[in-house]
Amino acid sequence: MEEWQKNLVEILETVADEVEQFLLEMTETLETFAEFSEEFAHQLHSTISEDIERFFSEIVDPMLGVTPQLEDTLFDEEWTVTDAEDPLIAQYPACVGCRNFHGQFYGGNLLVCGMHPYGWEGENCPDWEAGERNDNDYNPPFLF
Repeated sequence: MEEWQKNLVEILETVADEVEQFLLEMTETLETFAEFSEEFAHQLHSTISEDIERFFSEIVDPMLGVTPQLEDTLFDEEWTVTDAEDPLIAQYPACVGCRNFHGQFYGGNLLVCGMHPYGWEGENCPDWEAGERNDNDYNPPFLF
């Protein structure tokens, strides 16, 4: 064999040894990292479990202790739905059945209709129009 062939074989053997050494070191590093990760995950799990248990014992359990008393208070009386008259219709009788009645609140202010934003004070509104209102325009409040 010629000299350059021997040198090439030596270089390849050296490279193979170095790669093998590198892979062994990487394996050791990964094993150490895996052990650390497992230990960290175990500590994290136990910490979170303790925090959740503390949350339930300090916050949720006292609430649950109040719940039976609250249920007794709420269900002592019988709640019934009454056929109450819509307060907006009672307040604006001239608007009953008018297709222009809007009855929506904007920023806490009631818009009765476009022609009379505050409603008509008399019995007969001059702009009253019979007809069907769009049910999406006004949803009267549900009263107990």
